[in-house]
Amino acid sequence: MVTGGASGIGEATTRSLVAQGGRVVIADIQEELAMALVAELGDSVRFHKMDVTKEQEIVAAIDLAMTEFGQLDGMVNNAGIIGAIGSIMDTSAEAYDFTMSILSRGVFLGIKHAGRAMKPNGSGAIVSLASTAGIKGAEGPHVYTMAKHGVVGLTKSAASEFSAFGVRVNAVAPGGTVTPMTSALTDNDVELITSNIAAGSPLGIACMPQDVANGILFLLSEEARYITGHTLVIDAGLTTGGIAPPFYSQDAEIMLHAGQRRNGSDRTAG
Repeated sequence: MVTGGASGIGEATTRSLVAQGGRVVIADIQEELAMALVAELGDSVRFHKMDVTKEQEIVAAIDLAMTEFGQLDGMVNNAGIIGAIGSIMDTSAEAYDFTMSILSRGVFLGIKHAGRAMKPNGSGAIVSLASTAGIKGAEGPHVYTMAKHGVVGLTKSAASEFSAFGVRVNAVAPGGTVTPMTSALTDNDVELITSNIAAGSPLGIACMPQDVANGILFLLSEEARYITGHTLVIDAGLTTGGIAPPFYSQDAEIMLHAGQRRNGSDRTAG
């Protein structure tokens, strides 16, 4: 199951899983995009409209995967938003709560109920989306940074619990990636966001959704059978030297304008 599996990193992950013979439940709030993907990919894919902040909807999506495909082997907690943007002094409690409900609570619930489904089989792999913002400070908006640090921590603690019944729990931490979510910061100017991300990359290239999906598929696979509690950083070496993409700066004009447009309330899959 892939939350936010209809676009961006989630879509790339869905496509890659199907290409390798997997069967996938796309759990996403974006119904039109998801149904188009189901129509394209065929019988290997199911769609369940789901809001990751609502526990019973997560339970229903996992139950669908088990009913349709027999069991749940992999869970990707991908759905996300940028959320509250700007100075911490200007961030409302409401914007904080909304952002955390998706980026933190949604991952917590996904791990909780995927573990419930996988435990009887004594196997399974869970991968959650963290971020370089969860590895170091000054890499993203405050609430986003807080939530992604939480994903890294929860990955370790859940891995410790779930190892007793053979379920692995890992995360990926990409740097800036060219997705619909980040493109929204430039009024959907994909060329501009791509050049901005490349300019901040130590390798001088932009991270694309498939780059992150490749890491996710590795952690889901048997090739990673001895890896749990780990956060795989996918950032072209960004976190080794403190180079920050210009659009991540709290004071960058592009982020401030995005905050004015979105006001921390627009929900976009990762």
